[in-house]
Order: sequence, then structure tokens, then C-alpha cells
Amino acid sequence: MQPTRRPLIAGNWKMYKTIPEALEFVRAFKSLVVAATHCDILIAPPFTAIKAVADRVEGSNIAVGAQDVAAEAGPGAFTGEVSAAMIKDAGARYAIIGHSERRQYYGETDKSVNRKIRAADGEGLLPIVCVGEPLEDRDAGRAEEFVDRQLAEGLRNLTVEEAARIIIAYEPIWAIGTGRTATPETAGQMHAFIRSRIREMFGEKVAEDLRILYGGSVKPANIAALMNEADIDGALVGGASLEAETFGRLVNYKENR
Repeated sequence: MQPTRRPLIAGNWKMYKTIPEALEFVRAFKSLVVAATHCDILIAPPFTAIKAVADRVEGSNIAVGAQDVAAEAGPGAFTGEVSAAMIKDAGARYAIIGHSERRQYYGETDKSVNRKIRAADGEGLLPIVCVGEPLEDRDAGRAEEFVDRQLAEGLRNLTVEEAARIIIAYEPIWAIGTGRTATPETAGQMHAFIRSRIREMFGEKVAEDLRILYGGSVKPANIAALMNEADIDGALVGGASLEAETFGRLVNYKENR
């Protein structure tokens, strides 16, 4: 079967950019990617800027996502939480779930990831589900075992239809913000493993259609090599998505080889 997966280049801004800064980025970025037809483009600003950014990119080839989503559908007495319905109302189409920083600093678990997937999917948001191993597990030869556990628990009891709507981002924790990047071959091997497990869990069609992004110090210098791997379908970009010119070069990786 010949894959027909459309690449996705996603920028996760983390806790950066006020609303004016976000709008200045969009002003510069839109013109840099207006001719990009080879991939989908996503920006995930902080919650405060979702509405402003979504309004500014409306009608363009740029989509907007959230960096997290509440596990509760709401409405309800959940102080500080932002529901999938609120995120969708603000103009987002995607929600990042289970990012390694949420797991490391804020107690995100595979169980809460599972609940958030259902909450996001229930409102029609596309979940981008993050998995990835820490350095000690990679060095001990347990990387696949670690990721397998995240997949099994995070995607537990999803229907085939629900699984068909998710995107997975493989982000080796040891490569997040460290300047270290998995080689294209290493990343490609893990992506192939993830696809094989999805095939076992949800069947051939879901596995072949599934987009698996790589995240971990992605830069203009390494994006083309990563995208040459058969099972890498895009990138979840952190720091390199904060400058319009740099992120534009990442999106236009085919022209910048």
C-alpha cells in the first residue's frame, strides 16, 4: 500500500509571546509560507493568543492549535482549566496532548492523556498525542518498551474511528531543548515501531493513514533529512518555531534543501 499521508509541520510556542508579539509573528510568517502546498501548517500559541492568531490566519493555509486541553468536557468547577469546547470556540482545530514538559512538570500521566484525547475528539479537535522516552531508557535499550507502554495506556479503549483521527508526535525527551537530535535513522526506526504497534492495535488502514511527527531540536539544518525517512510525516517544532523566518524555512524544507 502506498502511503498518502500529508506532512504536517507544527510549531509549539510553549510559554512565549504576548498577543502583540504573536500577531507580529503571523504578519511576517504568512507571506513566507503562502505558496507552501506540500504540507499542512500549524501554530500552537499560548491559550491567551489562540483567538487573536486564529482570527489573523483565517482564510490562509495556517491552522491553529492549543498546547493542552482539559480532561473534563465541562462546563464545570475546574479552576484554571480550558475545555476542548472553549479551545474550539477560540478558533483552534488541534490540541497537543501529553507533551513531555506536561508529563515532567505537571504530572501528566498516560491515564490523563487518554481522557484528554477523548475530550478533544469529542469536540472535533484533532489530538496530537506525544510519546517519547527519557535518556536512561534509551541508553538501557528500553526505548521501545517505554513508548509501547505510553501507546498502550494512552490509547486504551479508543475505537478504530477515534484512533483514525489522532496524530502522534514522537519526541525523545533527551532531545527536547538540549540541542541533541535523534539521527534520522534512529527517529525513523522509532516511527516505524510506533506504526507497527498502531497496526496491531487498530488495523492496517489506521496505521498507514496515521501521521507521526518527530519532535526534538528540529531545525532548518536537519528537517530535510528527517523528512526523507519513510515513516516520518512531519515535525513538532519548539524553539525553532518562534522566529518567523526560521519557521518559514522549516515549512519550506523541500525548497531549502
